[in-house]
Amino acid sequence: MIQSMTGFGKHVIQLPTKKITIEIKSLNSKSLDLNARIPSAYRERELELRKTIASSLVRGKVDFSLYIENTGVETSSVVNEAVVRQYMNQLGGIVSGNDMALLEIAMRMPDTMKTEREDIDKEEYKIIEETLTEALKEINTFRSEEGLVLEDDFKARLAVLKELLGKVTLMDKDRLQTIRERLEKAVSDLKVDLDVNRFEQELIYYLEKYDITEEKVRLQNHLDYFTTTLNSEDSNGKKLAFIGQEIGREINTIGSKANYAPMQQLVVQMKDELEKIKEQMLNVL
Repeated sequence: MIQSMTGFGKHVIQLPTKKITIEIKSLNSKSLDLNARIPSAYRERELELRKTIASSLVRGKVDFSLYIENTGVETSSVVNEAVVRQYMNQLGGIVSGNDMALLEIAMRMPDTMKTEREDIDKEEYKIIEETLTEALKEINTFRSEEGLVLEDDFKARLAVLKELLGKVTLMDKDRLQTIRERLEKAVSDLKVDLDVNRFEQELIYYLEKYDITEEKVRLQNHLDYFTTTLNSEDSNGKKLAFIGQEIGREINTIGSKANYAPMQQLVVQMKDELEKIKEQMLNVL
């Protein structure tokens, strides 16, 4: 079952004094490109969080955001009393005024507030990990649902390619006969004496260059292998992309050997379907 690299997951947990929110967004990318937005107080745990995300999402351009909102009376900022008193003493020596007026002015001065950095509480971090796990479940569910849409589209286009290949196979006998007749007519129009046996040998050699039997067999095998990989348990976009390249190689070879307008028209249709598959393939994990 394939997965899309596009997804969104969000989970919120409300604690007595804090609200923890985790959001994860992902888009397609050749590798894992993880951008993390984390409050400075939690930076020491960033590598652990990144590792957890990488092991779950594997690939994609991922934006991870951790929001911690204080909802209670708890605060990490306190008044720097020594600095405030020094400001008030200095201001009192310059202007006259009551303590409340001087305090109001002093509190506007730099460094009057200080933030006390506390170590991350183990229980709180455990809750953050649980929140992350739930957010990852949501984004992976989103990716799987998008993957089902992509899978249906791939199967529909593969069916079209197989149908077109069937038409190519039916047309092949008429194509070779038409090429043969065209060559024989061109030679007869020259009105020259020919060694019939030698001409027949050259004609057979020429027609063999336009034989597409191997290409048809390989193309059918690649289409079947694409379907098998599509139905496997793991999502392997890189493997599917490689098979898509091989499918394109055989279609191109058939087109170059066709030398027959009706078959070349079928090849154009096959290329169009394959191009649409390749566009969607960019988003497969």
